[in-house]
Amino acid sequence: MLELYTPGQQKVEHGFRFLKDPWFMADTLFLKSPKRIMALMAIMTLCLLVFGALEYRIRQTLAQTKQTFPSQIGAATAKPTARWVFQFFTGIHVLLVDSCREVILNCNEHHHQLISLLGNRYVKLYANSE
Repeated sequence: MLELYTPGQQKVEHGFRFLKDPWFMADTLFLKSPKRIMALMAIMTLCLLVFGALEYRIRQTLAQTKQTFPSQIGAATAKPTARWVFQFFTGIHVLLVDSCREVILNCNEHHHQLISLLGNRYVKLYANSE
């Protein structure tokens, strides 16, 4: 059983390393009942699954199209982390005009590049960007 667990252990532990990040503030969580702890872990595992799937899709699409994305230091990379992509999209705002029209603000060419690589659903969400 340990022989099967050990090769994949690093990937699972890598996914949960955010718990040690001071920005996550895990020490502020206090749950009294085991049911709540289990519920929180189930939600966190689901979020990690979505996070990993998005990262995989971004990297796969970048590799297939032989494109790159800017890293934190500005260098081109074909393997950006999902965390960096989320941070990169920080600052994009939705402006409601006359309560009926949405305008997406602060999208640059790199945002549009990644959005177009992810597919039509994402393009439609950011269609009214300026």
